[in-house]
Amino acid sequence: MTLWDGFFRGRRVLVTGHTGFKGAWMCHLLARAGARVLGYSLDPPSTPSLFALTRLDADPPEGLRSLRADILDLPRLRAALAEFAPEVVVHMAAQSLVRPSYADPAGTFAANVMGTAHVLEACRLAPPQAGARRAVVVVTSDKCYENREQTQGYRETDRLGGHDPYSASKACAELTAQSYGRAFFPPERLAEHGTLLATARAGNVIGGGDFAADRLLPDMARAFARGEAVRIRRPQSVRPWQHVLEPVCGYLLLARRMFEEGAAFAGAWNFGPDGRDVRTVGEVAERFAALWGPGARLDVNHGAPEGPHEAGLLTLDCAKARERLGWRPRLELDAALGWAAGWYRAWADGTADLRGLTTARIDEFSEL
Repeated sequence: MTLWDGFFRGRRVLVTGHTGFKGAWMCHLLARAGARVLGYSLDPPSTPSLFALTRLDADPPEGLRSLRADILDLPRLRAALAEFAPEVVVHMAAQSLVRPSYADPAGTFAANVMGTAHVLEACRLAPPQAGARRAVVVVTSDKCYENREQTQGYRETDRLGGHDPYSASKACAELTAQSYGRAFFPPERLAEHGTLLATARAGNVIGGGDFAADRLLPDMARAFARGEAVRIRRPQSVRPWQHVLEPVCGYLLLARRMFEEGAAFAGAWNFGPDGRDVRTVGEVAERFAALWGPGARLDVNHGAPEGPHEAGLLTLDCAKARERLGWRPRLELDAALGWAAGWYRAWADGTADLRGLTTARIDEFSEL
Protein backbone atom coordinates (compact mmCIF):
# COMPACT_ATOMS: atom_id res chain seq x y z
CA MET A 1 0.00 0.00 0.00
CA THR A 2 1.45 3.36 -1.04
CA LEU A 3 0.36 6.96 -1.59
CA TRP A 4 0.92 6.54 -5.31
CA ASP A 5 -1.49 3.76 -6.28
CA GLY A 6 -4.53 5.95 -6.87
CA PHE A 7 -6.18 6.30 -3.46
CA PHE A 8 -5.71 10.08 -3.29
CA ARG A 9 -6.42 10.75 -6.97
CA GLY A 10 -9.45 13.02 -7.09
CA ARG A 11 -10.02 12.72 -3.34
CA ARG A 12 -10.96 15.89 -1.44
CA VAL A 13 -8.38 16.74 1.25
CA LEU A 14 -8.59 19.74 3.60
CA VAL A 15 -5.15 20.84 4.86
CA THR A 16 -5.02 23.48 7.57
CA GLY A 17 -1.73 25.30 7.92
CA HIS A 18 -0.87 24.68 4.28
CA THR A 19 1.28 27.84 4.02
CA GLY A 20 3.71 26.53 6.66
CA PHE A 21 6.80 24.39 6.12
CA LYS A 22 5.15 20.99 6.58
CA GLY A 23 1.94 22.22 4.97
CA ALA A 24 3.66 23.32 1.77
CA TRP A 25 5.43 19.96 1.45
CA MET A 26 2.04 18.31 2.03
CA CYS A 27 0.49 20.35 -0.80
CA HIS A 28 3.23 19.35 -3.23
CA LEU A 29 2.93 15.73 -2.17
CA LEU A 30 -0.85 15.67 -2.60
CA ALA A 31 -0.53 17.40 -5.97
CA ARG A 32 1.79 14.62 -7.15
CA ALA A 33 -0.79 12.09 -5.90
CA GLY A 34 -3.60 13.79 -7.85
CA ALA A 35 -5.71 14.95 -4.89
CA ARG A 36 -8.13 17.87 -4.79
CA VAL A 37 -6.85 20.07 -1.96
CA LEU A 38 -8.34 22.99 -0.07
CA GLY A 39 -5.67 24.75 1.95
CA TYR A 40 -6.94 26.81 4.89
CA SER A 41 -4.35 29.01 6.58
CA LEU A 42 -3.05 32.41 7.49
CA ASP A 43 -0.26 33.96 5.40
CA PRO A 44 3.07 32.11 5.42
CA PRO A 45 4.69 32.36 8.87
CA SER A 46 8.09 33.47 7.53
CA THR A 47 9.71 35.47 4.76
CA PRO A 48 10.94 33.78 2.67
CA SER A 49 8.79 30.66 2.77
CA LEU A 50 8.58 27.36 0.94
CA PHE A 51 5.00 28.26 0.03
CA ALA A 52 6.05 31.43 -1.82
CA LEU A 53 9.38 30.20 -3.21
CA THR A 54 7.68 27.22 -4.87
CA ARG A 55 4.83 29.39 -6.23
CA LEU A 56 1.99 27.54 -4.53
CA ASP A 57 0.01 30.80 -4.40
CA ALA A 58 1.09 32.48 -7.64
CA ASP A 59 0.91 29.32 -9.77
CA PRO A 60 -0.86 26.58 -7.81
CA PRO A 61 -0.67 23.03 -9.13
CA GLU A 62 -3.82 21.53 -10.54
CA GLY A 63 -6.28 20.66 -7.80
CA LEU A 64 -5.00 23.08 -5.14
CA ARG A 65 -7.17 25.93 -3.89
CA SER A 66 -6.04 28.26 -1.09
CA LEU A 67 -8.20 30.06 1.43
CA ARG A 68 -6.45 32.61 3.64
CA ALA A 69 -8.34 32.47 6.91
CA ASP A 70 -7.89 31.87 10.63
CA ILE A 71 -8.86 28.58 12.32
CA LEU A 72 -9.99 30.73 15.25
CA ASP A 73 -12.74 32.09 12.97
CA LEU A 74 -15.16 29.22 13.57
CA PRO A 75 -18.03 30.45 11.33
CA ARG A 76 -15.71 30.79 8.33
CA LEU A 77 -14.05 27.44 9.04
CA ARG A 78 -17.44 25.76 9.32
CA ALA A 79 -18.58 27.28 6.04
CA ALA A 80 -15.42 26.21 4.23
CA LEU A 81 -15.60 22.65 5.51
CA ALA A 82 -19.31 22.33 4.76
CA GLU A 83 -18.85 23.65 1.20
CA PHE A 84 -15.76 21.56 0.37
CA ALA A 85 -17.01 18.38 2.12
CA PRO A 86 -13.53 16.86 2.58
CA GLU A 87 -13.05 13.13 2.77
CA VAL A 88 -9.71 13.61 4.55
CA VAL A 89 -8.75 16.40 6.98
CA VAL A 90 -5.13 16.99 8.00
CA HIS A 91 -4.96 19.66 10.70
CA MET A 92 -1.50 21.24 10.91
CA ALA A 93 -2.26 24.93 11.52
CA ALA A 94 -0.46 25.92 14.73
CA GLN A 95 2.02 28.13 16.50
CA SER A 96 4.80 25.61 16.02
CA LEU A 97 7.85 26.87 17.94
CA VAL A 98 9.02 26.58 21.53
CA ARG A 99 10.84 29.89 22.01
CA PRO A 100 8.05 32.15 20.59
CA SER A 101 5.62 30.42 22.96
CA TYR A 102 7.41 32.12 25.85
CA ALA A 103 6.83 35.51 24.22
CA ASP A 104 3.13 34.85 23.49
CA PRO A 105 1.85 31.99 25.64
CA ALA A 106 -1.82 33.00 25.39
CA GLY A 107 -1.62 33.22 21.60
CA THR A 108 0.09 29.82 21.49
CA PHE A 109 -2.64 28.19 23.57
CA ALA A 110 -5.34 29.90 21.50
CA ALA A 111 -3.94 28.68 18.17
CA ASN A 112 -3.00 25.19 19.28
CA VAL A 113 -5.84 24.29 21.63
CA MET A 114 -8.85 26.33 20.49
CA GLY A 115 -7.73 25.99 16.88
CA THR A 116 -7.84 22.22 17.24
CA ALA A 117 -11.23 22.41 18.95
CA HIS A 118 -12.56 24.56 16.09
CA VAL A 119 -11.41 22.12 13.42
CA LEU A 120 -13.02 19.21 15.25
CA GLU A 121 -16.16 21.22 15.95
CA ALA A 122 -16.46 22.06 12.25
CA CYS A 123 -16.14 18.34 11.50
CA ARG A 124 -18.78 17.52 14.09
CA LEU A 125 -21.23 20.06 12.69
CA ALA A 126 -20.63 19.05 9.07
CA PRO A 127 -20.59 15.25 9.16
CA PRO A 128 -19.97 13.17 6.03
CA GLN A 129 -22.93 12.21 3.89
CA ALA A 130 -24.90 9.22 5.09
CA GLY A 131 -22.90 6.03 4.69
CA ALA A 132 -19.67 7.88 3.91
CA ARG A 133 -16.53 8.26 6.01
CA ARG A 134 -14.18 11.10 6.88
CA ALA A 135 -10.65 10.54 8.19
CA VAL A 136 -9.27 13.33 10.41
CA VAL A 137 -5.59 13.51 11.41
CA VAL A 138 -4.66 16.10 14.05
CA VAL A 139 -0.92 16.79 13.96
CA THR A 140 0.58 17.65 17.34
CA SER A 141 4.23 17.12 18.34
CA ASP A 142 6.70 14.79 20.02
CA LYS A 143 6.88 17.50 22.70
CA CYS A 144 3.37 16.65 23.93
CA TYR A 145 4.85 14.10 26.35
CA GLU A 146 5.74 14.83 29.97
CA ASN A 147 9.48 14.88 29.36
CA ARG A 148 11.50 13.11 32.04
CA GLU A 149 14.76 13.30 30.03
CA GLN A 150 14.72 9.49 29.77
CA THR A 151 16.70 7.49 27.23
CA GLN A 152 13.78 5.20 26.44
CA GLY A 153 11.56 6.50 23.64
CA TYR A 154 8.10 7.75 24.59
CA ARG A 155 5.16 5.55 23.62
CA GLU A 156 1.67 6.66 22.68
CA THR A 157 0.36 5.50 26.07
CA ASP A 158 2.84 7.61 28.07
CA ARG A 159 1.77 10.61 30.12
CA LEU A 160 1.18 13.93 28.39
CA GLY A 161 2.54 17.22 29.71
CA GLY A 162 4.84 20.12 28.95
CA HIS A 163 7.19 22.55 30.65
CA ASP A 164 7.04 25.37 28.09
CA PRO A 165 3.78 26.82 26.70
CA TYR A 166 4.28 25.24 23.27
CA SER A 167 4.73 21.72 24.64
CA ALA A 168 1.84 22.12 27.07
CA SER A 169 -0.41 23.44 24.31
CA LYS A 170 0.33 20.35 22.22
CA ALA A 171 -0.52 18.10 25.15
CA CYS A 172 -3.77 20.04 25.50
CA ALA A 173 -4.45 19.59 21.78
CA GLU A 174 -4.04 15.83 22.26
CA LEU A 175 -6.52 15.87 25.14
CA THR A 176 -8.94 17.96 23.08
CA ALA A 177 -8.82 15.44 20.25
CA GLN A 178 -9.16 12.58 22.71
CA SER A 179 -12.26 14.20 24.18
CA TYR A 180 -13.89 14.74 20.77
CA GLY A 181 -13.05 11.17 19.83
CA ARG A 182 -14.76 9.79 22.90
CA ALA A 183 -17.71 12.18 23.13
CA PHE A 184 -18.63 12.71 19.48
CA PHE A 185 -16.72 10.21 17.29
CA PRO A 186 -16.69 6.95 19.28
CA PRO A 187 -15.75 3.96 17.11
CA GLU A 188 -18.79 1.96 18.16
CA ARG A 189 -21.03 4.65 16.61
CA LEU A 190 -19.08 5.03 13.38
CA ALA A 191 -22.12 4.26 11.24
CA GLU A 192 -23.88 7.21 12.88
CA HIS A 193 -21.20 9.95 12.71
CA GLY A 194 -18.89 8.63 9.98
CA THR A 195 -15.76 10.28 11.41
CA LEU A 196 -12.48 8.57 12.27
CA LEU A 197 -10.02 10.60 14.33
CA ALA A 198 -6.30 10.13 14.98
CA THR A 199 -3.46 12.25 16.31
CA ALA A 200 0.10 12.24 14.99
CA ARG A 201 3.21 13.05 17.04
CA ALA A 202 6.33 13.58 14.93
CA GLY A 203 9.95 14.15 15.82
CA ASN A 204 12.16 17.03 14.67
CA VAL A 205 11.69 17.56 10.94
CA ILE A 206 14.29 18.95 8.58
CA GLY A 207 14.29 19.70 4.88
CA GLY A 208 14.52 22.49 2.37
CA GLY A 209 12.14 25.41 2.78
CA ASP A 210 11.96 25.77 6.54
CA PHE A 211 12.75 29.41 7.38
CA ALA A 212 11.42 29.61 10.94
CA ALA A 213 13.43 31.59 13.48
CA ASP A 214 15.39 29.78 16.20
CA ARG A 215 15.48 26.48 14.34
CA LEU A 216 18.78 24.80 13.66
CA LEU A 217 18.94 24.29 9.90
CA PRO A 218 17.14 27.53 8.93
CA ASP A 219 19.45 29.54 11.22
CA MET A 220 22.47 27.84 9.71
CA ALA A 221 21.35 28.28 6.10
CA ARG A 222 20.65 31.98 6.59
CA ALA A 223 24.00 32.58 8.29
CA PHE A 224 26.00 30.57 5.75
CA ALA A 225 24.28 32.35 2.87
CA ARG A 226 25.47 35.67 4.38
CA GLY A 227 28.96 34.32 5.02
CA GLU A 228 28.49 34.52 8.78
CA ALA A 229 29.14 32.08 11.60
CA VAL A 230 26.06 30.66 13.30
CA ARG A 231 25.86 30.23 17.07
CA ILE A 232 24.80 26.77 18.22
CA ARG A 233 23.00 27.27 21.55
CA ARG A 234 22.55 23.75 22.91
CA PRO A 235 24.98 21.40 21.14
CA GLN A 236 24.43 18.53 23.60
CA SER A 237 20.63 18.42 23.26
CA VAL A 238 19.39 15.19 21.69
CA ARG A 239 16.55 15.10 19.15
CA PRO A 240 14.88 12.53 16.85
CA TRP A 241 15.76 14.01 13.42
CA GLN A 242 13.94 13.08 10.19
CA HIS A 243 13.25 14.48 6.74
CA VAL A 244 9.90 16.27 6.50
CA LEU A 245 8.58 13.78 3.94
CA GLU A 246 8.78 10.95 6.50
CA PRO A 247 6.02 12.16 8.84
CA VAL A 248 4.02 13.88 6.08
CA CYS A 249 3.74 10.57 4.25
CA GLY A 250 2.94 8.95 7.59
CA TYR A 251 0.02 11.32 8.16
CA LEU A 252 -1.46 10.50 4.77
CA LEU A 253 -0.92 6.77 5.17
CA LEU A 254 -2.66 6.96 8.56
CA ALA A 255 -5.60 8.81 7.01
CA ARG A 256 -5.86 6.20 4.28
CA ARG A 257 -5.76 3.26 6.67
CA MET A 258 -8.51 4.85 8.78
CA PHE A 259 -10.61 5.63 5.73
CA GLU A 260 -10.34 2.15 4.26
CA GLU A 261 -10.12 -0.06 7.34
CA GLY A 262 -11.89 1.81 10.12
CA ALA A 263 -11.56 2.41 13.82
CA ALA A 264 -8.58 0.09 14.41
CA PHE A 265 -6.38 2.96 13.17
CA ALA A 266 -7.93 5.75 15.25
CA GLY A 267 -6.03 7.11 18.25
CA ALA A 268 -2.47 8.39 18.77
CA TRP A 269 0.57 7.56 16.61
CA ASN A 270 4.28 8.41 16.82
CA PHE A 271 6.31 9.12 13.68
CA GLY A 272 10.04 9.32 14.29
CA PRO A 273 13.38 8.04 13.05
CA ASP A 274 15.25 4.88 13.84
CA GLY A 275 17.47 4.99 16.92
CA ARG A 276 20.63 5.61 14.91
CA ASP A 277 19.22 8.97 13.79
CA VAL A 278 18.62 10.25 17.31
CA ARG A 279 21.60 12.63 17.44
CA THR A 280 22.84 15.68 19.27
CA VAL A 281 22.34 19.17 17.93
CA GLY A 282 26.11 19.53 17.69
CA GLU A 283 26.49 16.42 15.53
CA VAL A 284 23.77 17.56 13.15
CA ALA A 285 25.21 21.07 12.94
CA GLU A 286 28.69 19.80 12.11
CA ARG A 287 27.39 17.44 9.44
CA PHE A 288 25.21 20.12 7.82
CA ALA A 289 28.14 22.56 7.80
CA ALA A 290 30.35 19.96 6.10
CA LEU A 291 27.68 19.32 3.47
CA TRP A 292 27.30 23.06 2.86
CA GLY A 293 30.98 23.42 2.13
CA PRO A 294 33.06 26.62 1.92
CA GLY A 295 31.71 29.51 3.95
CA ALA A 296 30.08 27.37 6.66
CA ARG A 297 31.29 28.40 10.11
CA LEU A 298 30.01 27.37 13.53
CA ASP A 299 30.25 29.14 16.88
CA VAL A 300 29.45 26.39 19.36
CA ASN A 301 28.33 27.41 22.84
CA HIS A 302 30.16 25.20 25.35
CA GLY A 303 28.89 27.10 28.38
CA ALA A 304 25.56 27.11 30.15
CA PRO A 305 22.51 26.72 27.84
CA GLU A 306 21.20 30.01 26.51
CA GLY A 307 17.61 31.20 26.67
CA PRO A 308 14.51 29.67 28.29
CA HIS A 309 14.11 26.02 29.21
CA GLU A 310 14.08 23.51 26.37
CA ALA A 311 14.17 19.73 26.56
CA GLY A 312 17.66 18.24 26.63
CA LEU A 313 16.73 14.69 25.61
CA LEU A 314 13.72 13.57 23.61
CA THR A 315 13.16 10.33 21.68
CA LEU A 316 10.14 8.46 20.38
CA ASP A 317 9.19 4.79 20.28
CA CYS A 318 7.57 4.27 16.86
CA ALA A 319 7.01 0.51 17.05
CA LYS A 320 3.24 0.96 16.78
CA ALA A 321 3.47 2.75 13.41
CA ARG A 322 5.98 0.23 12.07
CA GLU A 323 4.09 -2.87 13.20
CA ARG A 324 0.46 -1.85 12.73
CA LEU A 325 0.51 0.91 10.15
CA GLY A 326 3.27 -0.44 7.93
CA TRP A 327 5.16 2.87 8.10
CA ARG A 328 8.91 3.13 8.55
CA PRO A 329 11.56 5.78 7.87
CA ARG A 330 13.07 5.64 4.39
CA LEU A 331 15.93 8.16 4.55
CA GLU A 332 18.85 7.87 6.93
CA LEU A 333 19.84 11.13 8.57
CA ASP A 334 22.96 11.71 6.46
CA ALA A 335 20.87 11.44 3.29
CA ALA A 336 18.17 13.71 4.75
CA LEU A 337 20.80 16.31 5.65
CA GLY A 338 22.25 16.04 2.15
CA TRP A 339 18.85 16.70 0.60
CA ALA A 340 18.30 19.66 2.92
CA ALA A 341 21.75 21.13 2.30
CA GLY A 342 21.27 20.83 -1.45
CA TRP A 343 17.92 22.62 -1.28
CA TYR A 344 19.25 25.48 0.85
CA ARG A 345 22.36 25.87 -1.32
CA ALA A 346 20.10 26.16 -4.37
CA TRP A 347 18.08 28.83 -2.56
CA ALA A 348 21.22 30.72 -1.52
CA ASP A 349 22.59 30.63 -5.08
CA GLY A 350 19.33 32.11 -6.35
CA THR A 351 19.37 30.34 -9.71
CA ALA A 352 17.52 27.06 -9.15
CA ASP A 353 13.90 26.17 -9.83
CA LEU A 354 12.97 25.45 -6.22
CA ARG A 355 9.55 24.09 -7.15
CA GLY A 356 11.14 21.64 -9.55
CA LEU A 357 13.71 20.66 -6.94
CA THR A 358 10.99 20.11 -4.32
CA THR A 359 8.86 17.89 -6.57
CA ALA A 360 11.98 16.02 -7.69
CA ARG A 361 12.71 15.18 -4.05
CA ILE A 362 9.13 13.90 -3.67
CA ASP A 363 9.54 11.70 -6.72
CA GLU A 364 12.88 10.38 -5.41
CA PHE A 365 11.30 9.68 -2.04
CA SER A 366 8.41 7.81 -3.69
CA GLU A 367 10.95 5.46 -5.28
CA LEU A 368 12.23 4.48 -1.82
